[in-house]
Amino acid sequence: MEELAFYAALSGSAFLAATILPAQSEAGLALLIAADTHPVAALLFWASLGNVAGSVVNWLLGRQLETLQTKAWFPKQITISHRARRWYDKFGRWSLLLSWMPLIGDPITLVAGVFRLPLLPFLLIVTVAKTGRYSVVALIATQLV
Repeated sequence: MEELAFYAALSGSAFLAATILPAQSEAGLALLIAADTHPVAALLFWASLGNVAGSVVNWLLGRQLETLQTKAWFPKQITISHRARRWYDKFGRWSLLLSWMPLIGDPITLVAGVFRLPLLPFLLIVTVAKTGRYSVVALIATQLV
């Protein structure tokens, strides 16, 4: 049960880091890898799972943006800029390969939902990007130990 709670906490941290909430998870993952108490593959799996799930929340928010904006509690200032629209028109779904990047990654996943990218290609591309980022973190962390 302790192991499940440990991995759930790691996944939850990665989940929050992928939403539009300000958080980060790379340092925590690197510390856990450096501690060498759990298999690196398991840490990568759970961190990636949580991070991709957080991105799906952004995608769902994007899909519902028009509906949500009619709610009194929803911030009215959230709009998709012409710049974001041009970016997405130019690079489309492949812009999601940058979903791992700080600051721009989370909005890209939201925009993919707004522009109605189907879930399956979204999941495939985001999973590659997010798992790739965590794999680089793991490689660096294992080299420093």
